[in-house]
Amino acid sequence: MKSRERFHLTLTTAGHPVAQGWWGDETIARLKFASWIGSYGSMPNAGITLTDEQELTVLTSWPDAP
Repeated sequence: MKSRERFHLTLTTAGHPVAQGWWGDETIARLKFASWIGSYGSMPNAGITLTDEQELTVLTSWPDAP
């Protein structure tokens, strides 16, 4: 991962990572997040998380935590 790629998107299924992506721009990362929900949201036990690697915080996740 390059240091300028701050925003990390992870797709998991049954708790195991199956795809990852990094972006330097939060707006683009959030667009990718929404796109991944449309593309992968029907996978069994899918979960998608967008993390700010610089701040070490989860920005959003799908599905929402209970």
